[in-house]
Amino acid sequence: MRPACTATQLVDDDRVRVTRFDFVPGAETGWHRHGMDYVITAVTDCHMLLQDPDGGERRVLVPAGTAYRRSEGVEHNVINDGAGVMTFIEVELK
Repeated sequence: MRPACTATQLVDDDRVRVTRFDFVPGAETGWHRHGMDYVITAVTDCHMLLQDPDGGERRVLVPAGTAYRRSEGVEHNVINDGAGVMTFIEVELK
């Protein structure tokens, strides 16, 4: 069993929800489905292992200071696949 990441809510208003996620090596979000469009901005280099519901896995690197956007409905488990702490900020668009 993997440790859970730490999620710290920074903003939650009528327009956005902003959450900071911190992962020790090997920590995971747990399975979840995104109910809103969202943007992720990497605070640290993020070595992610992404598990998909169909059993697929992919390893990606999101370099510190970069961002990506995904649409509502994404379902996955995110795992820190690196040797150091991984941190990113998630902005959900309401």
